Amino acid sequence: MERQDRAAGAVVGSAAGDALGAPFEFGPAGAFSARFPSPGGGGEMCGGGGWEPGEATDDTQMAVHVGESLLERGGLDLPDVFARFRAWAADDPKDIGLQTEDVLTNGRPWDEAAALHFRTNHRAAGNGALMRAATSGVYFAAGGRAATMDAGRRLAALTHGDPAAWEGTALFHELLRVALDGGDPLAAVPAALAAADPGHRDRYATVLAPDWHPALATEFNGAVWPCLGSAVWALRTTASYEEAVRAAVDLGGDTDTVAAVTGALAGAYYGLTAVPTPWTAALHVPLPGTTPARVLTAADLTHLAHRLAEPPLTTPA
Repeated sequence: MERQDRAAGAVVGSAAGDALGAPFEFGPAGAFSARFPSPGGGGEMCGGGGWEPGEATDDTQMAVHVGESLLERGGLDLPDVFARFRAWAADDPKDIGLQTEDVLTNGRPWDEAAALHFRTNHRAAGNGALMRAATSGVYFAAGGRAATMDAGRRLAALTHGDPAAWEGTALFHELLRVALDGGDPLAAVPAALAAADPGHRDRYATVLAPDWHPALATEFNGAVWPCLGSAVWALRTTASYEEAVRAAVDLGGDTDTVAAVTGALAGAYYGLTAVPTPWTAALHVPLPGTTPARVLTAADLTHLAHRLAEPPLTTPA
């Protein structure tokens, strides 16, 4: 399988998971399978809860802004990413996380806003940086383990002041890198953990262990570590992209983000062709924060992913 097919699988697969899970957000476990008991039955992109069928949420919108910044700036320009996030937040997106909204609207500079939120609230380990990491994971994968994990941390720190969120995003970047290279991200977990910050390694080792199940989580899956753990569990316990994303949505809770993270990993592992055609046909991404306003399709996301997969790995000062 070509690398670009895996890259498109990651980006489109994440967006499809996001859109599939959105109508079930904050619902109970089992709600998805109760409505759609069998894979391949069609109609799963059902909409609801304020979402159109196939409409992606803030997870994918922010991921697109990250990806477009990386391409247009020729690398990681953190002030530019933050400015794009602020323009997006000011353009009345349909959904935005409470923590992310506070960081983007508290008036502080890009390198102070998240730290201020963390000092004030003492809680900043949500999955809001993890949810948007498919595009950056694709972009930095070619640079190797150290580069992709460092980029994950730096991007997460724009909106999340808790280092636990940085490490979760770094680990996700690394597992995605392995899948994009044609490797097994599950087999890569021990090496990824060894490269994580020692202060957070045990927490992630618990949720990424082969015998962990989301029912063992001690926090809501809106937190970064059970979210990543649930995505890895879904990949480990299924045999296809569709089965993995269905399992993620069926966990209930923060269904759009858990499915977006799962969809990125499974999409990179199985490739774009594994994402069901009815899902990609309905998929669309309204993009606040751009002038003129745009709505991206699966074809647009595929094109974005292909460009991200062959980037010039430079980082403007």
